[in-house]
Amino acid sequence: MIKDSIINLLNQKKVAQERKVLKSELNLFDEELDNALNELIKEGIIYKTNKKKYILVEQTDYIKGYYRSNPKGYGFVEVEGQDEDIYINEKNTDGAILNDLVLVEIIKDSKEHKKEGKIIRVINRPEEQYVGEINFDKKETGTITFDDKRINIELSIPKENSLNAVDGHKVLVEIKDKVDKNKYIGNVVKIIGHKNDPGTDILSIIYKYKIHTEFNEQIQEELKKLPNKVDESEISGRLDLRNEMIFTIDGDDTKDIDDAISIEKLNNGHYKLGVHIADVAYYVKEDTALDEEASYRGCSVYLVDRVIPMLPHELSNGICSLNPNVDRLTVSCIMEFDGQGNKLDYDVKLSVIKSNIQMTYKKVNAILNNEKTPEGYEPYKEKLLQMQELSEKISNQMIKRGYLDFNIDEPKILVDENCVPIEIKKREQGKGEKLIENFMVQANESVASLIYFMNLPFIYRIHEEPQEDKIKGFEEFLQSLGYTHNLNLKDLSPKNIQKLLNFINEKKESKILSSLLLRSMKKAIYSTQNLGHYALASKCYTHFTSPIRRYPDTTVHRLLHKYIFENQITQELVDMEETKLIAVAEHSSEMEKASVDCERDVDDMKMAEYMEKHINEEYDGMISGIANFGMFVMLDNLIEGLVPIDSMNDFYVYDEKLLTLTGQKSHTMYRIGDKVKVKCIRASKEDKQIDFDLLKKY
Repeated sequence: MIKDSIINLLNQKKVAQERKVLKSELNLFDEELDNALNELIKEGIIYKTNKKKYILVEQTDYIKGYYRSNPKGYGFVEVEGQDEDIYINEKNTDGAILNDLVLVEIIKDSKEHKKEGKIIRVINRPEEQYVGEINFDKKETGTITFDDKRINIELSIPKENSLNAVDGHKVLVEIKDKVDKNKYIGNVVKIIGHKNDPGTDILSIIYKYKIHTEFNEQIQEELKKLPNKVDESEISGRLDLRNEMIFTIDGDDTKDIDDAISIEKLNNGHYKLGVHIADVAYYVKEDTALDEEASYRGCSVYLVDRVIPMLPHELSNGICSLNPNVDRLTVSCIMEFDGQGNKLDYDVKLSVIKSNIQMTYKKVNAILNNEKTPEGYEPYKEKLLQMQELSEKISNQMIKRGYLDFNIDEPKILVDENCVPIEIKKREQGKGEKLIENFMVQANESVASLIYFMNLPFIYRIHEEPQEDKIKGFEEFLQSLGYTHNLNLKDLSPKNIQKLLNFINEKKESKILSSLLLRSMKKAIYSTQNLGHYALASKCYTHFTSPIRRYPDTTVHRLLHKYIFENQITQELVDMEETKLIAVAEHSSEMEKASVDCERDVDDMKMAEYMEKHINEEYDGMISGIANFGMFVMLDNLIEGLVPIDSMNDFYVYDEKLLTLTGQKSHTMYRIGDKVKVKCIRASKEDKQIDFDLLKKY
C-alpha cells in the first residue's frame, strides 16, 4: 500500500521530508501521493510542518488525541493507552471543537495539573454538522447558540448562507472557514423548525445524532414496485402454517409487528414452540436504495412521541408487518422442549402464516395473572397458559446456567398532542413481556448455533466478560456501604456474578446497586466473532427476531436465504461475506449507540420540561450518585436531579473511592442509597438539567 510505503520511508529518514523527496523516492504520481498524505494527516499518523514538510507524529514531541471540551471553556485530550487525560486551558484550545482529533504540545510549567497542554493543530474534525439556534444582529449576520454547550466557538452565518432562517429557528449548520482563534464562519444546511414549534425540540436532538428522518425519491420509486399483499405463487416451497393457531403479542400502539408465536403440547409432555419472524429479506433486496438506507440507519429509534423507522411505513407497517387475518411470508424457528424446559431440537424454515389476532401485553397479562379474560381472547387462553408454563421453565433453565437479570427500571414519559410531558412513571414488565423475551432468546440462540456449526461468516450479538478491576471496584464500593460479599475475582463466570446480583437484590439500595453493577459490565455489540453473550450466559447468540427494526437481523435473514434456503454457498460468497459483515457489525453497533444516546437525551429533556411545572414541590428520593460537585437524587418516578454541593449548608469533603460526601462541621455523611427529602428548585428543558434542594436525610 502507498500509505505503508510513506510511513516506512519517513521511519527510515527520522526527520521531516519535503514532498518532492517522497515523490521521487517512492516513484509516485502527484494524485496518489497527495491522496495518501491527506489520509495519513487526517488519521493523525503524519504531521505537516509549517514549512510544508512531512514527519511521523511519533517522531515529534506532539501527542495525538481526541478533544473533550467542557461548557466552561476548558477541556481535556484523551490519549489512547494513557490513563490520565491532558488538561487544556481555555486560551490553549486553538479553536478545537468537541471530538476533534488534535495534536497537543505539553506545557512543562503547569502547576495545577499533572499534564497540561496546548493544542497546536486540529488534524481531523469527524463531526461535520451541528445543531443550534440562530439569531441575527443589526448587520443581518446570524450567530449560532449551539445546543451542545461543550462547543465553545463563535460561529457567524452570513445572511446569504442562512436559507432565509429567522430569529429563533433551530438549524443544522456546517462549519467552514476559521477567521480567528475560536471564531468561524459557516452556513445553514437545514432549517429544523422554530424553537417554539411542537416537536422541534426532539427533531433537534435527532439531527444531532445524524439520524435520518426521511426516505429519498429513489426509495419511494422502489416502494411502488413492492406488493401490498402475498401472492399465491410466492408461497410455493414454504411451510404453510396458515391454518395453525398463531398470534402476536405487542404494546398497545405497536404497528411494526415482526414476531408471532405458536405452541403445541405434545403427548409425551414436551412442547413444540414456533417463533415466526417476518421475512424482511425477501422484500428488502441487497444493494438496493432501500437496503442501503436501512443499513445506514441500523435500527428504528423509539422516542416519546414518535418512531423513526428503519424501513418505510409501507414495509414496516404493511407487507412486512405480521398483521392479523392476512397472509404473511415468514422465517419460522420451530423448537422442541422437554418437560423441564430444556431445548432438544430446532429447525429453521421458510414459511407462510396468517396471524389470528393482534394481542396486547396488557390483555395477555390479565389472563396470565388469573384475572378476567378480555373479550375476544377466550379461544386463546389455553395456548397462552401453555406458553406461560413453558416460559417459566425456560426461565429456570436460563437462571441455572447463569442468566443475569439486572431488573433495571425504565421511565415511561406520556405527552400530550403538543409533545408536552404530562406524566412520568415506571415502565411495567409483566409476564407477557417476559414470555416474549424468553421465546425470542431461544430463537436467536437456535439460529446462531445453526450457522456457527456450519462454520460460515455470520454476525453475532456478543457481550464479553467484565474486566476484573471493574468488578473489584464494585466489591470495594459494597464494602464501603457495610456489605461483605466474598466474590472470587479469578472466576467471573455468569453464575458467580449472578450470586453477586442476588446478594445486592436483597438490599434496600438494590435498584441503584443493580444499575451500578450494570455500568461495570461491557456493552453488548455486534461482531463477526462468536464470543458468546455473557449476560445471557449464552455460548452462541445473534439477533434474528426483529428484522423490521434492526439491520443485523435483516442481515441474518439474508444469510439464512443464501446458506440454507437457496444453497448459494461458494468460496467467493464466503470471502465476500467475511469482509462485508465486519463493516455491517461495526456500523450497526455505532448506530445502536447513537439511537440509545438520542433516546436518553430526549428522555432527559422531557423530564426537565416536566419538572419546570413542579418547582418548589417536595419529593422523597434516594441518592443515586455522588460527585465532587454534589449528589444525584432519584425520585420514585425515576426522575433524577442534582443537589449542588454549594447549596448544602456545610463544607463537604468528597471521597472519590468510597463515593461519599462528609460535612466538616456536622460530620453528616451522605452516600449512595441514602433516602432523602428534596425540593425541586430549578429545572431547565434547554440544559436538560434538574436541581434539588436537600431538605433532610431520613
